[in-house]
Amino acid sequence: MEIERKFLVRYLPTDLDRYPHFDVEQGYLCTSPTLRVRRMGDDYWLTVKEHQPSGSSAIVNREEEFRLGRDRYEQLLAKCDGLVIRKTRYRIDLRRCQQDGLYTYHVAELDLFHGPHEGLRLVEVEFPDEREASLFLKPDWFGDDVSADRRFRNAWLSRHNPNQDQQQL
Repeated sequence: MEIERKFLVRYLPTDLDRYPHFDVEQGYLCTSPTLRVRRMGDDYWLTVKEHQPSGSSAIVNREEEFRLGRDRYEQLLAKCDGLVIRKTRYRIDLRRCQQDGLYTYHVAELDLFHGPHEGLRLVEVEFPDEREASLFLKPDWFGDDVSADRRFRNAWLSRHNPNQDQQQL
């Protein structure tokens, strides 16, 4: 199960290049349920995602991933009919000292989109359960919570070009 919240980005963290980052290319064979191929660096994946009902503001998906070889990835990517998004993903550690002196620890995955989605910046945080997702206190650089807005899901973005259709985003 994947449990996450997604936010717009108010401003970028300073010294962004000091964080681990890599290019991501992902193509969509189907968007409901989601059947996606993804390249992250030299790793290739086939992912099946199915949205699950949630009692919180979090996005809950049943997700299965399967490793692919490069050749198989390229064969499947060719079948995506142009439903491809490209972005650079930064992994940023979020540590926060709580009132009880203990720390919470999460990883923010900051995506800077390229191509027709150039300028779009989203950040996602995954959680072990919906309770922890609902208690999450976002850092100042996070903007509005768009977890419930389907227009910010990657599968939706693959089918829509915000530069051609300003009404959609």
